[in-house]
This record gives sequence, structure tokens and C-alpha cells, in this order.
Amino acid sequence: MPPAQEGVDAVNRALSILKAFDDDCVEMTLAALAKKTGLYKSMILRMAASLETCGFLWRDDNGLFRLGPELWRLGSLYRRGFDLGRHIRPALRHLVEATSESASFYILEGDHRLCLYRENSPRAIRHHIDEGVRFPLDRGAGGQVLAAFSTPDDPKAADIRAQGYYVSLGERDADVAAAAVPLIDAGGHLRGALSVSGLLSRFDDDARKNAIALLKKTAGELAAVLPALE
Repeated sequence: MPPAQEGVDAVNRALSILKAFDDDCVEMTLAALAKKTGLYKSMILRMAASLETCGFLWRDDNGLFRLGPELWRLGSLYRRGFDLGRHIRPALRHLVEATSESASFYILEGDHRLCLYRENSPRAIRHHIDEGVRFPLDRGAGGQVLAAFSTPDDPKAADIRAQGYYVSLGERDADVAAAAVPLIDAGGHLRGALSVSGLLSRFDDDARKNAIALLKKTAGELAAVLPALE
């Protein structure tokens, strides 16, 4: 095997050790790490030595492995440098290209929803709004999703939370329909709602199913890079 490939393979193995830890496994024995990663114990010990030296891994006196403090430092840097718009805007453009309808990202602002980012459809006849506009929470797909995932005690919220999306048909505007899903970070915090909206006359069953599938996929991709709120 060429040296370059060996180097990449070694890095992947080392990273698989770090990625083996999760909420259910914050500390592990050597045997548990071997079982979870599929790596030989001898290989884990060699890699663990380097990871410990760099602060990415720590092993206590009982032989239990834990993640090291260097990961906290890097995570803090990532959170501080994360530009939400740099990730949301391309996602909205993709939704518009895939549906030919308008796409929005809403956040909670008191008892309203604020359109933080917006990509309007290129169609001549479209649902057009501008960034910064505010709407009530109780009407429209984006508002219903934000309300449901921020006030779980509301009986209506249970159904929306269970299905993971909401479709509005002429709720806020008689001519407009929309579908929305929540954007939730790795820590389980609601960060906003992704929505696709268009004319009610075009938003038939097929269009709704397509929009919901695309929104869920997009939300999942964004959640994978979104830092958890502390």
C-alpha cells in the first residue's frame, strides 16, 4: 500500500476511536473500544498513546478511556467561528432549485417568527417576502413548527412533533401554502424552522410530499454541522 494511503488509513482509524464515544459511552475500557471500532487492542493502544499526547484522549488509573480536553478547545473555536448564514443560504438555494418555490429559515422572536434568511423563487408568480419580516406563530407552517417545538406542553404540538413537519394551506394568506420542518442541533436545541412556500394552486399532494422529504433531508444535513448551543 502506498505511504499516502497508509497515512490516511491511520488517521481514519484514530478518528474512529474518538467517534466511538457518545452520550451512552462517555468512558470505555480497551475491550469496549475494540468491540465498537473493530480495531485490534494493540492498534488502539498505539494510537491512544498519540491521542493522549495531543490531548484528544485520556486514560485514568483504572484503564478507562475518556475524551480529552483538546476536543473541548477545538469545539469552542468551532462554535465561535460558525457562520449560520454561510450554511443556511446554500441550503435554501438548493431547496428553491429542487422545488421551484421559495424557501425560508425562521427563528423565534418573542411570540412571533422572524424570517432570518430567504431565497425567493425565480418564478414570475411566486410567494415573495423579504428577510426581516415578522409573522405570528399561530398561522403558517414555519410558525406552527416553531411553536410546537418550543412549547411541547401544547396538545396540538404533540402531533406536529410526532410527524416532524407541518403543512399549512392558506392559513396566513389564502393563496399561499407551505411546508416546514424544525432545525434541531446536536444538543437537542431548536435553532429555527426551514420552510418551502408557494401558491396554493401548485402545492398539490405530490408537491407537498416532495417538499417535506427535501426539507427533512436538508435539516438533517444542517444538523450534522450545526454546533450545539451551550
